[in-house]
Formats: sequence, structure tokens, C-alpha cells
Amino acid sequence: MASSSQRASSSVPSALEWKYDVFLSFRGADTRLGFTDQLYNKLQEGGITRTFLDDDELQIGSPISDLFPEIEKSRLAIVVISPDYASSKWCLNELVTILKCMQERRPVIPVFYSVKPSDVADRSGIFGNGFTKLEQEYEDDKEMVDGWKAALKIVAKIKGPISNNELVFLLFSLNS
Repeated sequence: MASSSQRASSSVPSALEWKYDVFLSFRGADTRLGFTDQLYNKLQEGGITRTFLDDDELQIGSPISDLFPEIEKSRLAIVVISPDYASSKWCLNELVTILKCMQERRPVIPVFYSVKPSDVADRSGIFGNGFTKLEQEYEDDKEMVDGWKAALKIVAKIKGPISNNELVFLLFSLNS
């Protein structure tokens, strides 16, 4: 019988089995044409060419939930948490999925873009405004809302890079 560590490691794909090196999670309205676009380009320039970006990979008219299997096929995830990130049901569901998929290997890199980690954890400040509206909208689905809250607390405790260049350097070193 296989030990628990053998079972856990066998469920994680090897480097050759990854479809993507990086899965980018972000709130399009906040960062798509600015920070996320620049980050994506820096990753490409740095040799990290297998980066999942919904613009390139998601067909027009497809449900956003089609992204979830792609998370499992990604070596790591970068979560760009911006002021309106928590106003999106899809972003929060994506975050929950990312954290579930990445539990065993822990390669989740948060980028706190114009928000403080404490505001993310506490759902306060400008970040909390969007979450409060969404929480009220989905008050009948307590399990889903509680999952979002837990995911935000978890991601807020993960140290992220302090600059775009530091992020690209970190990813480049992981890729080599």
C-alpha cells in the first residue's frame, strides 16, 4: 500500500505534464489593460511563455467556469488582487478553485495591486465595499460566501512580491 506522501505526490503532475507554467487570475475591469497586460508581457519576455490568460484561451461565449480545469493544468497561479477583485463572483470562485488545486504544492503568488493584505483578509476598506455588495446578493448561499471569506483570509497571509520586476525574477528562477 502506498504511503500518504506517495499518494499526494502522484496526484501532482510532473513538470512535463503542465499545460501552463502560470495561471493569471485578475479582475479584468481593474487591471486587464494595465498591470495584468504588462505582467503578461514581462512573463513572455522572461521566457515564461506558457501563461494562461483568458483573453487568449477562453472562447467568446464560453462560461467563465471553463477556466477551472485550466487551473489544475497550471504549475502555479498568480492572483492579482485589486480593489474590485472581490466584487466579482467569478474572481472569488476562481480563487477558491486555485487554493484547492494548489493546496498540495502551494505555488500561489498573490499580487496586492492597490490594496493591503489586511484589507483583503478583513474585507475592509475599498476592497471590502465590493465584497459587501456581493455578499448581500448571495446571502442565500452561505456556503459559497463562507468559502470566499476563507479563501480571502488564506491568500492574504501569503507573502507576495513587492514589485513587478521581483515577480518576474521569482517566476524566472522557478522556471529554470
